[in-house]
Amino acid sequence: MKSTAVDIAESSWTAAVRQRTGAAVQRVVAAAAVALVVTPMVGVRFTLGWVVLYMAVQAMEVVVYRPILKGPDELSTGRKLAILAVVFANSTVFSSLSLVLWWIGGAFGGVCAVLMLTAVMLTAIVNATRCQAVMVAGLAPQVGFLLATPFFVYALHAPGPLVMSAAAAVVLFTFYVAITGQRMVEASVTVVRAHALAEESRLRAERSLADHTTFLAAIGHDLRTPIGAILAGAAELRAPDAQSRNSANLITDAGLMMKALLDDLLDHTRIGAGRMTVEAKDFDLRQMLAQTLMLWRGVADAKGLKLRIEGASAMPRHVKGDVMRIRQVLNNLMSNAMKFTEQGQITLRVQAWPEEPSGYALLFEIVDTGPGMTSDQLARLFTPFDQTADGVSARYGGSGLGLAISRNLIDLMGGRLTVRSAPGQGSRFTVSLILPRGDEAAQIVEVVDESRLDIARSLTPSVAPAPQPASVAPSPAPEPEPVAATPAVAEEAEEAEDQPLRLLVVDDHDINRRAVQLILQPLGCEITTAADGMIALERCQEAVFDVIFMDVRMPELDGRETTRRLRAGGGPNAATPVVAVTADTAPEDVAACQAAGMAYFVSKPLTPPALIGALQHVLNDTAAQAATEAA
Repeated sequence: MKSTAVDIAESSWTAAVRQRTGAAVQRVVAAAAVALVVTPMVGVRFTLGWVVLYMAVQAMEVVVYRPILKGPDELSTGRKLAILAVVFANSTVFSSLSLVLWWIGGAFGGVCAVLMLTAVMLTAIVNATRCQAVMVAGLAPQVGFLLATPFFVYALHAPGPLVMSAAAAVVLFTFYVAITGQRMVEASVTVVRAHALAEESRLRAERSLADHTTFLAAIGHDLRTPIGAILAGAAELRAPDAQSRNSANLITDAGLMMKALLDDLLDHTRIGAGRMTVEAKDFDLRQMLAQTLMLWRGVADAKGLKLRIEGASAMPRHVKGDVMRIRQVLNNLMSNAMKFTEQGQITLRVQAWPEEPSGYALLFEIVDTGPGMTSDQLARLFTPFDQTADGVSARYGGSGLGLAISRNLIDLMGGRLTVRSAPGQGSRFTVSLILPRGDEAAQIVEVVDESRLDIARSLTPSVAPAPQPASVAPSPAPEPEPVAATPAVAEEAEEAEDQPLRLLVVDDHDINRRAVQLILQPLGCEITTAADGMIALERCQEAVFDVIFMDVRMPELDGRETTRRLRAGGGPNAATPVVAVTADTAPEDVAACQAAGMAYFVSKPLTPPALIGALQHVLNDTAAQAATEAA
């Protein structure tokens, strides 16, 4: 607390200097006005002399204040004494005019002098509220001249009672000014201290939020490891009996539910910390709608509900936006409708209008025949975690974050998410967006029918070709013309065809390495593993690999730095495609992976479709590049 008081005292001097500097024009104008008033009494020559002297004192203040305004808050004792000296001189020169008014103007001049002194005393209080020493230096000459008032009254032969009254009035006013000045200084210091404490609390809250976000991100990253292993293991179970298959399906459903809850929690944290961003890329809107409908068709059939879409044929095909986040919002709204609708139908209505200069106004409506909501439920609908308080989560599942996240995402895109409902009349959720027209010639990023974090996203403008379900090996690239091969080249090509795919899997978690092996070894891949970046670089010097799966977050040497060293080393794997494997899916994370030299991106938790799709994409790119070089 002592250091805080010292800091306030030190900064109060600078604050007083800034305050007086800001009031310099006011003082000059006041001096000019006073000079005009007193000129008829004292004459032009005296007035000009007084004005020149006062301006000289103002210039002295500027010289003393200039280094203080440019320098740090802490001032030396000499600098503080200089401040007090110029303030005292300024006040003395201005207040000395009262003596002339008494001397020349008599009683009338004395009235003017008293009014002038009281005014400048109040001004001195206002202009030095932060520093008591500066306030005293400015008030001292004025108080001295004001206390001389009874003597001037006596010199004018006023009666004794009048002189005593004048003395009492002057003393009372001086006491009032002193008390008021002290309270203003205390109030100012209190305000400054409160502001400092509020700022400290704000910074502490921001640090706490940042630590909380970092903690959740780390926990989320670690939780994806066992979730990915659960999903990978369940997907590879090939039990002949129905009971075992049902158990495997149960494990898969539980893993997907855990992953969905984790995704919602991390999204909510990113939004709260202001770290959520949206992208703007070309995508096929009709394809996205068709895939969304296909995803929920089985769920609707299982509940005996009808699922319809209206207006899809009139929607534009090529638009630009964040397809992953738009699809996430639609899935959240469809999930909400499926959750609360027991019978009837769910309708997805879509409309579009041209929006000048080059875009579309889009409207998505999800209409259900559920129980509807009361006005109180509508008021709390988009409050995070609210449904957990009402027991809705316990009955229907979920985190209570889906709708809140959806509204925040739509707000980030510049749109609106609204709802209309009444008890017994179902609910109607409406999403309105304005998206730019897409480039029809641009390659469209395919939206896989998977959960959003299972979508392997390319780091380059190229688009993943359609996966070949029969094999993960690259299809032979068609050549424009037959090229005769020498026996040596043919022999090498035949050997390459017979060799299995050689993969390097780099991850500091053994369970992740085992999950990749479990998924890819049945495809005939030859897999080498490394527990960190340094071991991976050693393995890359010992053998040549077709593809490297690289975890991004690893201790000591992370995946991006490992890839940079691999590319710069010029070894046998300097050009080998590296697939980034991580839970960090923000655009800046993807850009950092791309800048490090990684060729593709697949997010955790790993699933067989995502991993195989990434491998297929990289192999096809490699085959296409080889065919181009051969041609």
